[in-house]
Amino acid sequence: MKNFIRSTILALTLSASGAHAEELRLSHQWSTADVRHKVAQIVAEEVAAANVDLQIKIFPSKSLFKPREQYRPLSRGQLDMTIFPLSYAGGQRPSFNLTLMPGLVKNHDHAARLSQSPFMEALEKKMADDDVMVLVHGYLAGGFVGKDKCITKPSDVKGLQTRAAGKSFEQMLVGAGASITSMASSEIYSAMQTGVLDAANTSSSSFMSYRIFEQVTCYTPASNIALWFLYQPLLMNKSTFENLSDKQQIVLLAAAKKAEAFYLRQAKLQDAKSIDVFKEAGVKIAAMTAEDFNAWRALAQKTSYAAFVAEVPGGQDLLDLALAVD
Repeated sequence: MKNFIRSTILALTLSASGAHAEELRLSHQWSTADVRHKVAQIVAEEVAAANVDLQIKIFPSKSLFKPREQYRPLSRGQLDMTIFPLSYAGGQRPSFNLTLMPGLVKNHDHAARLSQSPFMEALEKKMADDDVMVLVHGYLAGGFVGKDKCITKPSDVKGLQTRAAGKSFEQMLVGAGASITSMASSEIYSAMQTGVLDAANTSSSSFMSYRIFEQVTCYTPASNIALWFLYQPLLMNKSTFENLSDKQQIVLLAAAKKAEAFYLRQAKLQDAKSIDVFKEAGVKIAAMTAEDFNAWRALAQKTSYAAFVAEVPGGQDLLDLALAVD
């Protein structure tokens, strides 16, 4: 009884003084050296510096939840925030698979326009139904590597054993005549080394961190034109955000805006850095032309896009919204 009285007095004292210090938990799968961790860090540091009785504790390197298992606890309020490839939640919300679709995004500036478009508003409404909201928008890009040849257009992959990032890319590459070997990006190196793979597709950062440049002769990076983009936003439980004070919400949104600008700059720099790394390793650098991109997109329309529309109710409307963004 004494403990109960003491706790009640403390709670009333805090309430009377206007104090409601709170700690939010932010989870992600990457190391502390990764750009996505730095995005989270900016938000956490800005919020802490504002002194509004709010702290964000970051759990990196899948230390709190497994990579693909973060959306559900986020939507249930068991997790406050996460940086998360939205396509990972495609099983729960098939419409999210559009955020990893070949040829839907041309470059980083186009990606930024998509993030502010009616297409993204439609996806955010679906997230809101799950009690989830976007704090920081962000896309990362990727490219192709070839063990013995350059990959720039669909005919280049015909007959090759290829690893693709995501179901939609696999569908498109099969349509181009490639054979698919599914594996994590961390397994590309050994698969190239042992002759299991002839070509692969993944993010610029994975190509560098897994040292794929040691096993290939040609790299087609993301530059002004790229085929592979993955939407990886910083998400927050919507109810958690709404339960913060007005001051805390304002500070958090300001921090998110700063982090989003950083994310876009770093995404571009990461692609450029990957080119330097591959060049230094003596790997040939190939460029995808506008004609190449259009050929891939035409193939994607017959394969990946068609499958998405057939499988997802209202999929054509969503796809049209995305394609409408110049």
